[in-house]
Amino acid sequence: MIDTDTLVHGTAEALVPTPNVDALPRRFADFATFGEALDYAARGKRGFNFHDPRGNLARVMPFSELRELALQAACKLIACGVNKGDRVAMIAETGPEFAALFCGAVYAGAWPVPLPLPTSFGGKDNYIDQIAVQMSSAEPVMLLYPRELEGMAAAAAERQQCKGMAWENFAEIDAPPAPLPEVSPDDVCFLQYSSGSTRFPHGVIVTHRGLLANLAAHSHGMEFTETDRCISWLPWYHDMGLVGCFLSMIANQVSTDYLRTEDFARRPLAWLDIISRNPGTSCSYSPTFGYDICARRVSSQTHVSERFDLSRWRLAGNGADMIRPDVMQNFVNAFAPAGFRASAFLPSYGLAEATLAVTLMPPGEGIRVELVEEERLSGAPRDLSRPARYRAIVNCGKPVRGMEVEIRGATGAAVPDHHIGKVWCRGTSLMQGYYRDPEATAECMADGWLDTGDMGYMGSGHLFIVGRAKDMIIINGKNHWPQDIEWAVEQLPGFNHGDIAAFSLETEHGEEVPAVLVHCRVSDPVERLKLHGTIRDKVRSITGMNCIVELVPPRTLPRTSSGKLSRAKAKKLYLEGAIAPFKLAA
Repeated sequence: MIDTDTLVHGTAEALVPTPNVDALPRRFADFATFGEALDYAARGKRGFNFHDPRGNLARVMPFSELRELALQAACKLIACGVNKGDRVAMIAETGPEFAALFCGAVYAGAWPVPLPLPTSFGGKDNYIDQIAVQMSSAEPVMLLYPRELEGMAAAAAERQQCKGMAWENFAEIDAPPAPLPEVSPDDVCFLQYSSGSTRFPHGVIVTHRGLLANLAAHSHGMEFTETDRCISWLPWYHDMGLVGCFLSMIANQVSTDYLRTEDFARRPLAWLDIISRNPGTSCSYSPTFGYDICARRVSSQTHVSERFDLSRWRLAGNGADMIRPDVMQNFVNAFAPAGFRASAFLPSYGLAEATLAVTLMPPGEGIRVELVEEERLSGAPRDLSRPARYRAIVNCGKPVRGMEVEIRGATGAAVPDHHIGKVWCRGTSLMQGYYRDPEATAECMADGWLDTGDMGYMGSGHLFIVGRAKDMIIINGKNHWPQDIEWAVEQLPGFNHGDIAAFSLETEHGEEVPAVLVHCRVSDPVERLKLHGTIRDKVRSITGMNCIVELVPPRTLPRTSSGKLSRAKAKKLYLEGAIAPFKLAA
């Protein structure tokens, strides 16, 4: 166990956060390997700062200490028989232990495999199944985990006949210094598994060259300054948290404050408290739901200007899910009195298969939208008997340095601006492929290009994302985007972002119909029946046809480890009977 009381004077009261400004000249991830990046960062005074559930500083870890502990971990891994190219799985809990173990595995030439923490949905057995199936793909030689998860983690390790060890026990291994293997830019740096994988996990192979190309590209795009500091609650088992707010901070030498994801879920405003205390400029990312939670927690009676100072929040990144302009506006309305500026929003688009960033808006431009007619999104001819309806599509910015983006139609050929098609990208930071899955790799990669699986269009060099191709609901030849249905239902009183999952179902007659699962907080049977009818009418107004509406208990709809609604898993669980809807009064 890493001693959390070995810092300044040994007490939490005496902790001094790592500085924003440092005499060490900043380098924008221009290193051959990630180990070289940490070696360089360790020459300065910046580093990581871990906060308790209330947002108070609890542990300071300069990059120099991180490097020292990582080198010790590398020697311990080698003493345990870990060789170059071996996979080392580790539960990605936000904290100094995982940081040192991940970097130690990289120094040892092994491939760290971050695995998720348990979520509130699914229970113990589902969690064991999830990490066990990812381990069956990665075939790690070891699984390292925090002691409080020993029961579940050890069960998963035993199922895969893999050595399991709590990192408290790993820390006690006495290992002499050992020669480290040579690592080249084209060696694998780590494996990243998709957050929602349950049956057929896809391990994204990320090389040192690909990682550093992406870290340099997005840091140049975000125009990091000397006074910038990152504040993050994003999980380290998701690409935006792992790559964007952990590895990037080392390779670009940025001091960072961390709040654990589970602590953010309980006290989301602690995130804004930490940003408020930063005397420099703040850079912080969140999916849409993070901004939504914070805006909802602030009542009209709260004097936000007395608690928060968000005037130095330079970059408020948006990514990881569809960006909702209405939610972003609600956040501005709630926190403008505390100095937050709408121009700080930084929309972006990326995915693990590209390491992370694909496009970024230039800093300072905020959220820009285009209003697109529903008929363009559905692919159907305009119904002149109905008034035109529009959806606001967010501009996700220009391709980052070294990345190309192309929109392709049904024939596979590139289409002109403002034509909707599949989003393809090409660049140095694309994955090598999916680990031990050449068929899945061939399905999404061709001639150096990656099929992202998303639909969108280009306009004047900027990318606009419309939706996920596999989520599209196609009924009677017309396309319906599930988020349009979900957002429409969310406008009804009493619903929050993420309360609705929309997908298609096949009836007993072989017809496709839209279906929505809706979190219901109404207990009165008569009121439930009324709500059911209201939702049915709302969906009919969007789709033009009857639909299946199921009211389900709150917190029933599954989410990925990054917090995104998992429509595919919701549909699967519903069909299996694992999601039990409320029975309505006759």
